[in-house]
Amino acid sequence: MRVESSAFTDHRRRPRRRGKVLDDAIFQAVVAELAEKGYARLSMESVADRARASKASLYRRWPSRVELVMDATDRLLPAPGNPPDTGSLRTDLLALLRGAAVLLSGPLGEAMRGLLAEVSVESERAAWLRDRFLEGGRAVMSVVVERAVARGEVDPGQVTLPRLEVGQALLCHHFLLCGAPVPDAVVVEIVDGVVLPLLSARGAVGVGSQG
Repeated sequence: MRVESSAFTDHRRRPRRRGKVLDDAIFQAVVAELAEKGYARLSMESVADRARASKASLYRRWPSRVELVMDATDRLLPAPGNPPDTGSLRTDLLALLRGAAVLLSGPLGEAMRGLLAEVSVESERAAWLRDRFLEGGRAVMSVVVERAVARGEVDPGQVTLPRLEVGQALLCHHFLLCGAPVPDAVVVEIVDGVVLPLLSARGAVGVGSQG
C-alpha cells in the first residue's frame, strides 16, 4: 500500500483549518522562518509552505509580509505588566534588560530589524512600531521605577520620560549597530553607568559591582 508522505501532501487534501488553529500555524511558521532565514528571506510563499496553508489564506488576512510579521511580533512581545521584582532597583534593571537582550537575539530581534528597515518613518506602521517597542518598554520601566520609588531607592523628582527610555534605547541601539547577541557586559554598563546614575537618589548604586 502506498503511503503518501505528509511533507509532500497537497494542503488542499489536508483537513481544512480555520480561525485560531490556522492563525497559530501561520504565526508559528513566521517565527520559524525568522529564526532560520531572517526577515530578508522571509516571504508569504515560504510561510504558506511551512504552515501547510494556501497563499490565498495569508493574503486574505495580511496584504504583505510587513503586516504578517507585525502581527507575529505582537505574539513574541511579553506582556508589559509583569516586569521582574527582585527587591532592588539594580537587579530589577539587570533582569529586565537581560531579558530584552535575549529577545533581541531571537526571532523578535530579526523582525524588529527588518521592520525598521522597511517601513516609512511617517507611516501608520512606524507609529505601530513606536507604540509596541518604545511605549511598551517605557511602561515596563515605569513599573520597575515606581517600585524603587516606593522602596526609597529613587527620588520621584528624578523620574523623567527620557530617563525611563534610555536603558532600552541604548540596548536597541547596540543591537541595531552591532548585532546579536548583546554582550552581558554591555547590559551591566548600561545599568551601572547610565540608568542608575540618572535615577538613583544616592547616585550610581553598585557601580563597578558584578551582575
